[in-house]
Amino acid sequence: MKLEGIHHVTAITGDAPQNLDYYTGTLGLRLVKKTVNQDDPTVYHLFYADENGTPGSDITFFEYPGAAPGRAGAGMVHTVVWRVASTDALDFWAARTGGERDGDVVRFADPEGLRHELVVATVADEPLIADHPEIPHELALQGFEGVRAYARNPELRTEPFLDALGFEHTDVLAWETRGDLRGGWIEYDAAPDEPGSQGGGSVHHVAWASTMEDHEAWQRRVAEAGGRPTPVIDRFWFRSIYFREPSGVLFEIATLGPGFATDEDQAHLGEALILPPDFEHLRAQVEPVLTPLPNPRESWTRA
Repeated sequence: MKLEGIHHVTAITGDAPQNLDYYTGTLGLRLVKKTVNQDDPTVYHLFYADENGTPGSDITFFEYPGAAPGRAGAGMVHTVVWRVASTDALDFWAARTGGERDGDVVRFADPEGLRHELVVATVADEPLIADHPEIPHELALQGFEGVRAYARNPELRTEPFLDALGFEHTDVLAWETRGDLRGGWIEYDAAPDEPGSQGGGSVHHVAWASTMEDHEAWQRRVAEAGGRPTPVIDRFWFRSIYFREPSGVLFEIATLGPGFATDEDQAHLGEALILPPDFEHLRAQVEPVLTPLPNPRESWTRA
């Protein structure tokens, strides 16, 4: 039983319109679900991914309007690492994002300071690509490679726990999980002295992917490893368990289905505010407090 790489990464934004413009415009991802945070339905939960909303490409944001900037510290993910196809793609993205190319890596940050890296894919995993009129298909982002987090002494505290979950030690402070479909990794850096804080541009959690049939077994396995997981929570589009690994990073294990097309036509993902059935009775209360957001693809012109 292996985790299928990264399912999604969830971060915080204080400005949904700016966030939407950056991730669908500059980075060329597709808004695949416009919904609410199921633990706080007065705020958005926005999902950006490849054209089909495939796990492994999905970066998501809770919007807390006007949130102060966050700061990554010990026990927090600080950088999201994406795959691209070639060194030509690295040059393209360095120019498009204003980022810095350092050998085979491009580094940049979003408008709220969330850090990203791009690396050339060296695996046979399916490229997870969104359509965008300004971004050639062969240069587009291809889904997640891994995440980088801050920790203190992860080799002592976290390594036995990740070993118990089937992660493989690939570098001094890096561990990878690879299933039948995809792989992904987490690498730890020495934590800064300053404590971290959640806010705009900070990562809330990283989710790893599980098949539907293995999910309850993962809940038991995490508990046996000492991870104190939540019960399985039905998020409608996937099912989730949450826990902190010993260095403090909030992990989720999320299922590969049912998927975002469960309640929307695939061609129109992300165009309307969608509430899970258990939240639909709140629509009249939550819709007026959410910042209006446009369909980012309405302005596209097609030849």
